[in-house]
Parts: sequence; C-alpha cells; structure tokens
Amino acid sequence: MKALTWQGKRSVSVENVPDPIIQEPTDAIIRITSTAICGSDLHLYEVLGPYMHKGDVIGHEPMGIVEEVGSSVTNLSKGDRVVIPFNIACGTCFMCQRGLQSQCETTQVKDKGSGAALFGYSELYGSVPGGQAEYLRVPYADYGPIKVGTELPDERYLFLSDILPTAWQAVKYADTEAGGALAVFGLGPVGQFATRIGKHFGLRVIGVDPVPERRAMAARHGIETMDYAKGIADELREATDGRGPDSVIDAVGMEAHGSPIAGFAHQALGLLPDKLAQKAMETAGVDRLAALHTSIDAVRRGGTVSLSGVYGGQASPMPLLSMFDKQIQLRMGQCNVRNWTDQLLPLVEDEADPLGTMDLVTHRVGLDEAPAMYETFQKKEDGCIKVVLQP
Repeated sequence: MKALTWQGKRSVSVENVPDPIIQEPTDAIIRITSTAICGSDLHLYEVLGPYMHKGDVIGHEPMGIVEEVGSSVTNLSKGDRVVIPFNIACGTCFMCQRGLQSQCETTQVKDKGSGAALFGYSELYGSVPGGQAEYLRVPYADYGPIKVGTELPDERYLFLSDILPTAWQAVKYADTEAGGALAVFGLGPVGQFATRIGKHFGLRVIGVDPVPERRAMAARHGIETMDYAKGIADELREATDGRGPDSVIDAVGMEAHGSPIAGFAHQALGLLPDKLAQKAMETAGVDRLAALHTSIDAVRRGGTVSLSGVYGGQASPMPLLSMFDKQIQLRMGQCNVRNWTDQLLPLVEDEADPLGTMDLVTHRVGLDEAPAMYETFQKKEDGCIKVVLQP
C-alpha cells in the first residue's frame, strides 16, 4: 500500500510499504477514505524528530471502511464506516473505566514513561503505524472505532478522531463560569473548534492568533478576535473589565511564535544525534513557551488555564510565583477521545452543523500531495488551516 513516511527533519515522502495484517484477534483492518494532517504532526516534522525512525508511517486522524476483523471482534463487520480515535485504548482497564482513555493501562508505553499508545506518533507513544495511508491496522477494535452513518460526508465525522474532542475537552477543562469570558490562544484547527464550542456553551469567546486568515475564519462564526502581538495580555484585560478572561485555552503548544531562545534550542536539537537529543528533551527545557506564559499572564486571578497544545520539554521554566500568587488552576493532557464521543456525535450529525465541521478544511488533496502540504501547513502559507488527504 501507499503510506506517508517520516524520512528526517522536515522530510516526509509517500512510499510503498507492506499492507497491515491482523496480528491479534482483537484487531481490525480499515481502508482509509479520509485522513487529516494535524497540527501536532508538525511537531514530528520538526521538534520530535529524535523519537522518529526513518520509514515510520505517520498520521492519527483517519476514518474509513472496515475490511477485515479479528476473530474476537464482535461489534464491527466488514463494510462498516468508522472513525478511528488517535489514542489506542482497551476500554476495560482502571483508567478507561474512569474516562481517561489517553492513560489506558493496557497500551501505556511504559518504557518511555508515556500514556496510551497513539497511532503514528513516534517512539514516545509506541511507534504504531499511523493513518496517513491506504490501510490501517486498529488494535482493540471492539472499543476504539466509532461507527457512523453513511449519509453524511466524511468531513462531518472525520474530526471525531482527534481535534473535535480535543477542543471539547479543552473547553470542559477550562471550566468557564456561565456567561464568562474565554480566550483561546491559537486559531489552528483545535483553536477554531474550541472557540465555536465555547460559543455553543454561551460564553464570550475571544480568539487570538497572528495569522489574518485564521482570525477571519473565527470571525465568520461570531468570535471576537485579536492579533497575537506584544501587549496582548493587557489588551485582553482591557476587554474584560481590567481582570482578564475567566479562562484561557492554550491551543498553540511547543512551537509558539515569540520564543527566540527556545527556537534556537529547537534548531540545536536537530544537530544532535538522536539519543543525545532525546536526553536533552527529557532533562531540559526546550519548549517555546510564549503562548503559555502569556496565557498565565492574561487569565484573571482565580482563573483557569487549559492546555491542549502539545509540550515536550521536561524542564521548561514556569512562572510559579505568578501562578501561585494569582491562584491559577492549570489543566492539561492528551484528549480522552472516547470519553466525549456520546456528547459530540449528536452535534456532528445535527443538520444545522452547530460546530461548523464543514467550515474548517482549506485544502483537500490526494495522498501523493501530502509532502508538499506538510510544508505549506507548517509555513502557514496559502491560507492553510486544515488539510484532508484522500488516499
């Protein structure tokens, strides 16, 4: 089959690789019909390269048609249409039973001290072949795949794999009081959905991003927007009675703009042998923290900062004096996708499309064009906000 493979820093290519096969009786094989490029895929393209291996199949936002099921799979049949959550969870362990599927004890990557295995996301999360491919092997197929109808287009369902529940969890974790103000830093795909979900819950939502096209998309959905620039925390306070927003979501993560020293660290990591680079990430502060530190500065006293952006440095410096003094609550973590499915599926299938799933994708291309789209997406060129690949 054809699959998008990691070849090196800022280098991915479509190659012919072996078709996946049933390895365990709980497996299923899915023929991919749509698969998206996620903002966190760009971390593999750049910063997390030391944990990648040449030829790794990447991607973790797929959906498609069931082609084959293992002998123990009872709730899927050939021909079913399914969305595949990005985290691999068993559904029965201590963590899964508590809605913490991203911490599944059955699939935890214990030799790396990581949570549940993820599709297509590096040695840190199990080196499981990903979904930017023609076919995908899905473990624990009786639990993970989300069966969906056949009437609506892929794009109404596809984002149940990651970015829609990730945004939902970010808003839930932000725990903004009814009628309160929620600021969202970063209007990429997760940030776009987070602003719409906040508005759906009746909040005043302010989206912050330096890219005009991203602000314009948010504004189409009735979101107040601000440019991300020096003094943005003061601007947010001025817009919220001098206090700051009740909650802030950081949907940016480790590659935030405005962090020149950490940006240099990212470049230096790329010059080290993989094992040394891994050691540096596991012991040093290599995240670009401008968005996170600004979120902490901007949120009101007693407010909450919710992190959905991915961070990878073990010793990234934090302004603990300010955090303690301001009595800030901080919530974060990989999304527990299946925990939110039952709440999101009715909204996705609503004729009115209240979360705007059909107004997110800016580029639809074949799998062969994926390498060029990675570069376009990373550079934020051509108004690129969300890319869907069709194998």
